[in-house]
Amino acid sequence: MAADTPIPDPQDDSLRPAPLPGMDDDAGFVARPLLTPEAGGDGADAPANPSTVGGPEGDLSVTPVGPEDFDAEDLKRVLRTMMTSRRLDEKMLTLLKQGKGYFHIGSMGHEAAQVALAEHMVGGHDWFCMYYRDLGTALGIGMSPADVLRAHFAKKDDPFGGGRQMPEHFGHRGLNIMTTSSSVGAQFMPAVGFGLAIDRDGDNGGENAKLVYTSGGDGSTSQGAFHEALNWAARASLPVLFHVQDNGYAISVPTSEQTASGSIWPVLGGYPGLARMRYDGTDFFESYAVCKAAAEHARAGNGPVALHADVVRLLPHSSSDDHRKYRSEESIEADQKRDPIARLATRLIEAGLMTDDEVEAMRADVHQEIDRIAKEIEAEPDPDVLEATTHVYYEGEDTRTYEQEGPEGELIVMVDAINHALAEEMERDERILVYGEDVGGGKGGVFTATRGLTAAFGDRCFNSPLAEHSIIGSAVGLAAAGYKPVVEIQFADYIWPALQPIRNQVSSFRYRSRGEWTCPMVIRVPAGGYIHGGLCHSQNIEAIFGHFPGLHVVMPSNAADAKGLLKTAIRGEDPVLFLEHKALYRQGPARRPETHDDYLVPLGKAAIAREGTDLTIVTWGAIVYKALNVAKALEKEGVSVEVIDGRSFLPFDTETVLESAKKTGRVLVAYEDHEFMGFGAEIAAQVSDAAFPYLDAPVKRVAGAFSPIPYADALEKAVLPQDEDVMTAAREILSY
Repeated sequence: MAADTPIPDPQDDSLRPAPLPGMDDDAGFVARPLLTPEAGGDGADAPANPSTVGGPEGDLSVTPVGPEDFDAEDLKRVLRTMMTSRRLDEKMLTLLKQGKGYFHIGSMGHEAAQVALAEHMVGGHDWFCMYYRDLGTALGIGMSPADVLRAHFAKKDDPFGGGRQMPEHFGHRGLNIMTTSSSVGAQFMPAVGFGLAIDRDGDNGGENAKLVYTSGGDGSTSQGAFHEALNWAARASLPVLFHVQDNGYAISVPTSEQTASGSIWPVLGGYPGLARMRYDGTDFFESYAVCKAAAEHARAGNGPVALHADVVRLLPHSSSDDHRKYRSEESIEADQKRDPIARLATRLIEAGLMTDDEVEAMRADVHQEIDRIAKEIEAEPDPDVLEATTHVYYEGEDTRTYEQEGPEGELIVMVDAINHALAEEMERDERILVYGEDVGGGKGGVFTATRGLTAAFGDRCFNSPLAEHSIIGSAVGLAAAGYKPVVEIQFADYIWPALQPIRNQVSSFRYRSRGEWTCPMVIRVPAGGYIHGGLCHSQNIEAIFGHFPGLHVVMPSNAADAKGLLKTAIRGEDPVLFLEHKALYRQGPARRPETHDDYLVPLGKAAIAREGTDLTIVTWGAIVYKALNVAKALEKEGVSVEVIDGRSFLPFDTETVLESAKKTGRVLVAYEDHEFMGFGAEIAAQVSDAAFPYLDAPVKRVAGAFSPIPYADALEKAVLPQDEDVMTAAREILSY
């Protein structure tokens, strides 16, 4: 906004949009007037639009409850929590209309199901993997209205992330609410990871039994991650409660257009070991009874439960949506008649626990309290712009000592160095878990990198389902719970189902929570070609993952670096994508004397594989040896070539490359991936930028063709860089 532009008056009614049905013109969406017993209603006129569920049904025995089964003060507390959730939604919508905030996504209509389940959970003891429409749950386990409003105003002390997250993206370290990702379904597999941690800690059942709560709307059940999570949780009998809050819409798409049979309910019956319950989520007492049975079942160590709550959405999807575009007025009004707050209030009035005046007084008091808190929070400090790029990576002291001299062993190949590093680190730290496809048991991985680990360390090296999203997603929960997952994706070519959790969970985990949540892990990935692997066993992926702030990416080219880098990665505080070139696993030139147990190689430090003065070749992976071959050949012609093995992409050692460029005046970047948009393009750009006055020739690249990698030997050689290609490029730059 320009400096001379008048600031709109937030009280100017002409600036306010027309209210939607059910919206109070002063405060946003509000509860319908409560119907009294004398008026003949049940508080919400529910028979006009009853739940699709005729009482709870499913696999668990449920004991019905009513007002008479509770202490009156507990029910008043529940009602107040639900009213607080509702008033927060109203207030935040009003603030948006006043230009105070940017976005809101509400929970109106879900309050009974959420608060009822929260009654059976313990914040700070159990684990919570929520979705953005879980306000009532968050309040129910101890989150304060002030913290919710700090997130709305994006204040510095917002516990969700200090203004880094959108509102309603819940996160609270003290309450064990995992930092929430916007990606639909991203919460389900981390919940499995927390469940695995509980199981390993011995808390799956017993006196200290813990639960994992994870939730989503009906739309999220269309995600593959939801079904992967149900499968693993059921197979492993994990204490996870899956709360499906079915309001009938995924933004604008009705359930009938989302799910076979128009409901996820019958689908939930397809997972042996998973108990399921279906109930009216607008009825607090029915929800409470079902959730009590579910929590007791899971806390006793009997496995996961899927809770299918039939709820209503009394708001558009978000403040950016207008549900009148896809819903009829009759549908909206019918849902309003099932308002869960009205239903609970009327039950309390009917039971003689509250009067109409007391309910209204509570509503007014909550209204005033939220207004007061909002004014206080609005005056709090905003985030410091100087901290906008903090907490991308670990910022504490690095106490590791690198490249220590010590005893060396016999020559070993790279895959054995990796195997030994894993074994030594698992011996050093019992929190380390190694898992993935085919890594456990006698197989020991398709390349034998994990051979013998199950025999030595038991169930700390195990097989996962053949599902890459499951591997990475579960590692998020395990890491956040204190374990150190070292997982394997069998081939780089098959990492793509895990792209979403790596990008939208793993890499941003620390940043979006302002350092409160971390998920250090190592993702081992065999990559690269030259093995006649064809299109789907030859890919290079460093350039793509080099775009992910928060992630480290490395690729060793020899046994000593492989062992040292892997140990550094395992002992670190950030997630590391550890690329292993398959063609180098057993290649003779990549052998090195075995390094000692505490030999660590720093991330972000390149190695000078060969010193020279006339030409710099920057490279990595298998191309290191092609560059060395060229350097040896050119030496016979009197040309001195310096070969730099990058080893690390994130962070990248620009300093070593620039020093070499200034010394030689000529730089060739050689790499296996596509030349177009490959990581070498970034290196070339940095050298051209920072070393231009020192260059005697333009920076040149030699790399793979912009083509999939074919299978036949002649075709593979035509697509991937060969020794002669590197030599031709070197001669061209030398002759400039």
